[in-house]
Amino acid sequence: MSNRPNAGDVGVPMPPCDHQPRPYTGPDRDELVRLRRRYLNPAIFHYYADPIAIVAGHMQYLWDERGRRYLDALGGVVTVSVGHCHPKITRRLREQVGRLVHTTTIYLHPNVVRLAEALAARLPEGSGLTRSYFTNSGSDSNELAVLMARLHTGRYDILALRSGYHGCSETTLGLTGVGTWKYPNPTPPGIRHVPNAYCYRCPFGARYPGCDLRCAHNIEDVIRYETGGEIAGLIAEPIQGVGGIIVPPREYFEVVYAIVRRYGGLCIADEVQTAWGRTGAHYWGFENFGVLPDIVTMAKGIGNGTPLGACTTRDEIAQVLARRLHFNTFGGNPVSALAGLATLEVVEEEHVQERARRVGAYLKEKLVALQDKHELIGDVRGMGLLLGVELVRDRGTKEPAIDETARVFELARERGLLLGKGGLFGNVLRITPPMCLSEADCDFLAACVDRCLTLAAR
Repeated sequence: MSNRPNAGDVGVPMPPCDHQPRPYTGPDRDELVRLRRRYLNPAIFHYYADPIAIVAGHMQYLWDERGRRYLDALGGVVTVSVGHCHPKITRRLREQVGRLVHTTTIYLHPNVVRLAEALAARLPEGSGLTRSYFTNSGSDSNELAVLMARLHTGRYDILALRSGYHGCSETTLGLTGVGTWKYPNPTPPGIRHVPNAYCYRCPFGARYPGCDLRCAHNIEDVIRYETGGEIAGLIAEPIQGVGGIIVPPREYFEVVYAIVRRYGGLCIADEVQTAWGRTGAHYWGFENFGVLPDIVTMAKGIGNGTPLGACTTRDEIAQVLARRLHFNTFGGNPVSALAGLATLEVVEEEHVQERARRVGAYLKEKLVALQDKHELIGDVRGMGLLLGVELVRDRGTKEPAIDETARVFELARERGLLLGKGGLFGNVLRITPPMCLSEADCDFLAACVDRCLTLAAR
């Protein structure tokens, strides 16, 4: 393998990398495509029209089977928080795999209790958020949070935000408010979708701050008209990821949480994409909005790529699960739990939150500058290293630039940059890299997006 990025005409080179992956000796890309088409479920999609085979990774970089290097600006779909194959985490996982790969929570093991203790120490002091249940994914965590909210309150209706994404199980697909992720099956009972604070495309045609937060106050009407006036709770991402990196006004959740609690509900913060300092200003996404949830769900970045999720709540809420037997075979697995513990340690030792704040601000400034240059950019938004660039064909009508976004996406890949995309129309570039990203990486990223926008506009 080589460190050679894909050839291109970006103008700013990808920063050098002194890591050299071991030579790849497996099937080539064409053989992998053939095997995938024959044996994998067709629902398992790939991003690119010309799919790439990723076989190695180191920190913010990935390599394909031909030795081409890419800057991973998606972070394994916001899952690699501190870097691919981070040396400290990799070393500790190797030691654990050589000692014990699997045991369950019916036995004692130090990794699971240490991770639970570490999470409790990092949630706001005095919050009471000290009881964790470990899972395998965000879908698992959100399912569990809804179950506990319903059992604790004795009520059934759950509110979820439009444009929100909460997983791919039956209940969490029902909670998801993005139609492209939903099948034409009946939504599970007891789920109500309420307006989100999508200021760029306000559902009420208003403009912040003169809107009086109609989107937030409308939630009370939904409760009054569509429920019996008592609810189990609300689940919401502090910043919506799959929905297109949608950041609400600072006071939005203060209003929403107050309404939910007025009608007897619990507030669930889905931190699957926003935690671990990714927003820069705070460790948890909800802290950016001055609120304190009753339940916090997490996954993705908690294990830096290892299958791991968690649902953390107060003691009186956690107690409801003890009424019956409840079990997760791989929740608290010693390997995954150690990955979570090591990841949290790296976040602090390497000042990852501060890096996300500093480098994210640097990158966002460059993207905002591109907005002045390219008519395709309708909006640039986000916090820290959770950024979105919404592309439109016309800034007045805000017609989504669907084809142009797909073109930018492919052109960037050809030049060594892997982006994400989201939003209802697939017209938002999602930029959520591993938080070891450097300012030199940002220079390359911005220059690459600049070039690709120019080509797409032609």
